[in-house]
Amino acid sequence: MVDYEGGLDGSDLRLAVVVSRFNEIVTEPLLRGALATARDLGVGDEALDVFRVPGAFELPQAARRLAGAGGYDAIVCLGAVVRGETPHFDYVCNEASRGLTMVSQEFNLPVAFGVLTCDTMAQARARSGGSAGNKGDEAMRAALEMANLFRKIG
Repeated sequence: MVDYEGGLDGSDLRLAVVVSRFNEIVTEPLLRGALATARDLGVGDEALDVFRVPGAFELPQAARRLAGAGGYDAIVCLGAVVRGETPHFDYVCNEASRGLTMVSQEFNLPVAFGVLTCDTMAQARARSGGSAGNKGDEAMRAALEMANLFRKIG
């Protein structure tokens, strides 16, 4: 039996990070966490590109364009959707997750889901560098591990 694992060495990986501007009070800390983790794990600034989109709904559109253009080993998508008084939350969350999954499957490329889907802004802030950690960090780690695993698989 051979046991494969991706590993977190980012020194020879090229990554795109797509971040939503909506709920910027949450998404900017997510971005800082993701970029700090990438750098800590060996990804050079020249191998990191950041793309900003209006909201979480636009994340799959940008990810699809980037995946189609090629040149990236993984794409990290960061956003925050906070429940409101209407069903808008459900539509945005469902379509963002479905769209990013489709991009990953269509292009056989790791697409990390760093989109917070929270009931309150306090929950979102806790997950973007507060008491619950930084999900941007976690999304970047997942992207690096999957990119390295995909290289081993061939």
